[in-house]
Amino acid sequence: MANSFDNSYPAFPILAFLSFILVLIPLPWHFQAWNSGTCLYMIWTAIACLNQFINSIIWHGNAIDWAPLWCDISTRITVGVAVAIPAASLCINRRLYKIATCQTASISIADKRRAVVVDLVIGLGIPALQMALQFIVQGHRYDIFEDIGCFPTTYNTPPAYPLSFLWPNIISAVSACYCILTLRAFMRRRAQFSQLISSTASLSINRYFRLMCLATCEIIFTVPLSSYGLYLNITTKPIYRWISWSDTHFDWYTIGAFPAILWRSNSLVVIPLELNRWSIILCALVFFAFFGFAGEARKHYLIVLRAIVNRLGVSRLSKQNSGFDNSKTTMESGAQLPRFMQKPSHSTKRDSWISTTSIDTERPTNYSETDIGSPTFEDKKASFSKLP
Repeated sequence: MANSFDNSYPAFPILAFLSFILVLIPLPWHFQAWNSGTCLYMIWTAIACLNQFINSIIWHGNAIDWAPLWCDISTRITVGVAVAIPAASLCINRRLYKIATCQTASISIADKRRAVVVDLVIGLGIPALQMALQFIVQGHRYDIFEDIGCFPTTYNTPPAYPLSFLWPNIISAVSACYCILTLRAFMRRRAQFSQLISSTASLSINRYFRLMCLATCEIIFTVPLSSYGLYLNITTKPIYRWISWSDTHFDWYTIGAFPAILWRSNSLVVIPLELNRWSIILCALVFFAFFGFAGEARKHYLIVLRAIVNRLGVSRLSKQNSGFDNSKTTMESGAQLPRFMQKPSHSTKRDSWISTTSIDTERPTNYSETDIGSPTFEDKKASFSKLP
């Protein structure tokens, strides 16, 4: 394997894998609380981190087409994630707006199910639709960049903008509108807001504002990055006239392979590629910063820790070692008691000290019963414009 020009190795794959794990830690209790938008955010971010981790390992120091099938899957993931994370943020902001403008203090099960269905249509339907529509303007299968891995290509033609490039900005704009409306509703109904939040068992004031901060951060990250990608596509690359489907997919089976020494010499390629992969890590770490250290997270960490301790038998071992049985100590060892202690009499009445010790040592220790609470570089067509 040739020497790699990637100074971020092995830091990037380590961070990508850790981010994959960290962003999934709060998933169980958010799933139980019917927070579908937050769950979609976690799942899509985790998939993106795992995708980046695998690519950075396989193509470290090389640009060989080792796994064509994986590259087809990986590039679809990259295309989908570019709109999936903004779509999940839209789900979060939409739910926060619904809560802020809710007129009743109680929400029925049917309303919750309806809200989850709408979130799934947005958080899964939009990425799936984008994966399909981007195929229309996909010039060839994929490109491979040394140290980066597989990357999708988009023919820089006018239909590519409404079909692919503009989607992250449009979704983020709608999400920003919901965010502004939520703040407006909150300022108008501050007196009733606490009552509305307290009526929602799965949501607290702290979690509400953490969700709002997360969705706002996602908008702040997505809009500038996507706008920068649009700027590069419009100003630095020729925009080809759309002729036909067959013309766009003429060199479909061409696989572009770019060594690091080649693509790293062009800053217009380096910046979009690096922003694309590091922004995913940033999304995961920001999410964990908001929800990985919260009160409900610490409660669940304690539950898991105690379950692990009980599973390992530490409580039973400490129970056996903490007390001692006088009869076994003296009779089995055959040793004489010290002279300053009386030998136990053969009276049928039990000594009170021995009785107390026996009771203590026979009392089971079960920590699990404690209630903690629930809670390209382009051939002539490829493009790097869309960033998650």
